[in-house]
Amino acid sequence: MKILRKTGLLLLLTAGSGAPLVQAASYYLYQLPDGSRVMSDRPIYKKGHQLIRKSGQVKGMGHLVAGAYQPRGSARRAQFKHFEPLIRELSKQHRVDLALIKAVIRTESDFNPNATSRKGASGLMQLMPQTAARYGVSDLYSPQQNLDAGIRYLRDLLNRYDNRLHLVLAAYNAGESAVKKYKGVPPYRETQRYVKKVMQYKTFYNRQ
Repeated sequence: MKILRKTGLLLLLTAGSGAPLVQAASYYLYQLPDGSRVMSDRPIYKKGHQLIRKSGQVKGMGHLVAGAYQPRGSARRAQFKHFEPLIRELSKQHRVDLALIKAVIRTESDFNPNATSRKGASGLMQLMPQTAARYGVSDLYSPQQNLDAGIRYLRDLLNRYDNRLHLVLAAYNAGESAVKKYKGVPPYRETQRYVKKVMQYKTFYNRQ
């Protein structure tokens, strides 16, 4: 069998007949440990390359590489309404307060499923590749997988810190090792602002 590549398609020539069978090529998006991303038309088997999206077409992959778009105003509200049923379902399943989940998502990604940070955090709950791997996530930009893993992580942190939200949120933002090192909320301005912001949003969602 001969394999010819042409304009993003694989042409398979069956032996003897010469008749081509057209098969769509796949595109693979990988994230590296430093948060940078690379897209390839074939699998990459290298240490540190985390597969976060596979697609049969290149269209729609560019925004995942850049991760620049952030919804605002009506766009954010529309996305929130779209994901709310799933968020409610997972909230009940994992026994995590709905207002807390909404507050974390609002602070992390503003309800943008394609959000990407400079540090490599991705999706609605801005999961780092290590956290995603810990919870078996194969596609960081799948709302179902991202939300499920992020909410499970919150559940584990709530158990670990005996529901002390300031420690839970500090660990979610700065890491469990940082909370352990400082025996509380780390003295990082970003983390302290993060904890305060999430708590403010939680109060807002509790009133709705």
